[in-house]
Amino acid sequence: MNQQAGIKPAYAELARWIAQTPADQLQHRQAEAEALFRRNGITFAVYGEGGDPERLIPFDLMPRVFTGTEWDMIERGSIQRARALNAFLTDVYGKREFIKAGKIPPRLVDGNPAYEKIMQGFTPAQSIFSHIIGVDLVRTGENEFNVLEDNCRTPSGISYVLQNREVMQRIMPQMFRSGQIRPVDHYGEMLASAMESVAPADCDGPPTLAILTPGHFNSAYFEHSFLADIMGIELVEGQDLFVEDDKLYMRTIRGPQRVHVLYRRIDDSFLDPEAFRPDSMLGVPGLMRAYKAGGVTVVNAPGAGVADDKATYVYVPEMIRFFLGEEPIIPNVQTWQCGVEDECKYVLDNLDELVVKEVHGSGGYGMLIGPKSTKAEIAAFADLIRANPANYIAQPTLALSTVPSLVEEGLAPRHVDLRPFVISGKTTELIPGGLTRVALREGSLVVNSSQGGGVKDTWVLRGESL
Repeated sequence: MNQQAGIKPAYAELARWIAQTPADQLQHRQAEAEALFRRNGITFAVYGEGGDPERLIPFDLMPRVFTGTEWDMIERGSIQRARALNAFLTDVYGKREFIKAGKIPPRLVDGNPAYEKIMQGFTPAQSIFSHIIGVDLVRTGENEFNVLEDNCRTPSGISYVLQNREVMQRIMPQMFRSGQIRPVDHYGEMLASAMESVAPADCDGPPTLAILTPGHFNSAYFEHSFLADIMGIELVEGQDLFVEDDKLYMRTIRGPQRVHVLYRRIDDSFLDPEAFRPDSMLGVPGLMRAYKAGGVTVVNAPGAGVADDKATYVYVPEMIRFFLGEEPIIPNVQTWQCGVEDECKYVLDNLDELVVKEVHGSGGYGMLIGPKSTKAEIAAFADLIRANPANYIAQPTLALSTVPSLVEEGLAPRHVDLRPFVISGKTTELIPGGLTRVALREGSLVVNSSQGGGVKDTWVLRGESL
């Protein structure tokens, strides 16, 4: 194939390198990358499928490249989104002015499974509920990006961003010599700084930070361990912690040590058996009591998920206007709510052309891709919508952008999305890069690893080309 045909300037230097590298060497480097992933233990789990629960996540040797101009828009739009979502959360659990103004139906808040009544009337440090937000973006045109969804609870994938880069620097070092590819390895420092900035007011020295994991059987355990390592902080389980006098402590060989900021990577319902599920063996009894008393800061706050529900997503552009007085920099994808009668009728009449999702679904499950589905599948999904309309939203089948990917036959276009990670503390910022997920199956629009997708490095250039 002609590797140079239609190549964008940002990819030109990379394309030249590819053209000069024999196919067998490309495949050898691909194998080398996979070996590095395996040696570093970069795996993910797929539950309920039998066999080995830990698999090597597919890695695509070809990076995705953004120019400085493109990234500037992504950065500004993602930060704007994070600021609005945190303002909404503060309002939802506070004065509820957004609801009172008729900007969102109360049922989408109070009836949302992610809404935590225990948080009502409580405002976290610096009014930040969601300190780490993953904004899922898709590109639908030359310079057109849309937000597909928001992740305000415990967004995962940053470990792949950092490991992808480390692997690429080893197998393609010549591409990094010019210094035009912006680094991402300061993520740990950025997150630690943000966590320190929201430490309790009675912290009279450097705050102690920790990451709470459910344990090594969790699908994202590699990431929990990886983050603790790069940040130089403790990785703890619920049994390692206890609450006394409304303060959180961890057990150490030197005796109890206070924990000021806890980055929790377990779901709300398992976080504290006193406040949520009494049968939880993963959480810490009294943690919510200590949190609300100001004895510890929890990152991300319980209840933050009410902002990333797929039904709530529809109202984020209005959140931006209401709380920030700005127009959205990156728009939503057009969305129909099946809980609204007229919109539901449109969806049912056009199921063969739409993508339909459960409002609480994730991982590529609980969805229908109309153009890729059989008549029987569409009919069955229509029955599900009729039975519980409010449980579904629908969107157009987007013409997602493609980028070059290395497959067995050589280079071929594959669909991608992007998840930048926005960190909020004293400031709101993100590293110049993100998780690019790629649908490695030809023609597939589903990029989730659980559905056969993979990952690739994301290069953000200082200028417009390498």
